[in-house]
Amino acid sequence: MRRIINYLPSPGVALALGAAPFLAVGLGYLAASDARLAVDAADKLMPGFASFYAQVSRLMTRSDPVVGMPLFWFDTWCSMARLLAGIGVSALIGIVCGILIGFIPWLRATFEPLIFALSLIPPLAVLPILFIAFGLGETSKLVLIVFGIAPFIVRDVALLVTAIPREQIIKAQTLGASTWQMIVDVVLPQALPRLIESVRLSLGAAWLFVIAAEAITAEGGLGYRIFLVRRYLAMDVILPYVVWITLLAFLLDYALRKLSAAAFPWTRIREA
Repeated sequence: MRRIINYLPSPGVALALGAAPFLAVGLGYLAASDARLAVDAADKLMPGFASFYAQVSRLMTRSDPVVGMPLFWFDTWCSMARLLAGIGVSALIGIVCGILIGFIPWLRATFEPLIFALSLIPPLAVLPILFIAFGLGETSKLVLIVFGIAPFIVRDVALLVTAIPREQIIKAQTLGASTWQMIVDVVLPQALPRLIESVRLSLGAAWLFVIAAEAITAEGGLGYRIFLVRRYLAMDVILPYVVWITLLAFLLDYALRKLSAAAFPWTRIREA
């Protein structure tokens, strides 16, 4: 039957369709920028692409005497280090606590309400508390990221573990498997792909917490730079940084997706 849901675009067409909205946004910005610059050549709200190129080239290539390297790469290094550290700690907490809470009924009854309550607290609301408790250094930023995304990852992994068919657990016990053996051989292989998916879904929130922490107190970072230059209405710096953050998030998501497909090929079969 002829239904639109039964027609799949070819890879080339799908690529063109995906690029079309970005091209439209770029052309729309270019038209609006040209219109504003025609009225006021010194307009800072929507600078032209030439201004973007000049500022980004300067930040990428000119070494800053304070940090000893170009500011663009220094900021990228600072933010990525904070982001990856926070995601790594959150993933470790998520897989360990998620499996234990989801698999052991006594632990689930004890800690599930706590994890649920923690996941409902807005992390930015406790940011002042974290700065008071852990100081203004890197520890408070790391704790903010972990506090923001670890409860979600724990809940997601725990839900996956509780959804494992009971028949698998019964068969493992029939074969004489201990609790540890069931966790390692039955639960963990099914929880790891879900962990990667949970981390992928948490990337946006993790970036938000990194930027928020850097905006308040930091000596470098993408969020720090954005909030530092905002007082000068330096949109030729802010917009490229926003685009760069988006690109980094996309690359991280793509890398995690490829890792999941390579490490757990059975998930692709199941999804297909």
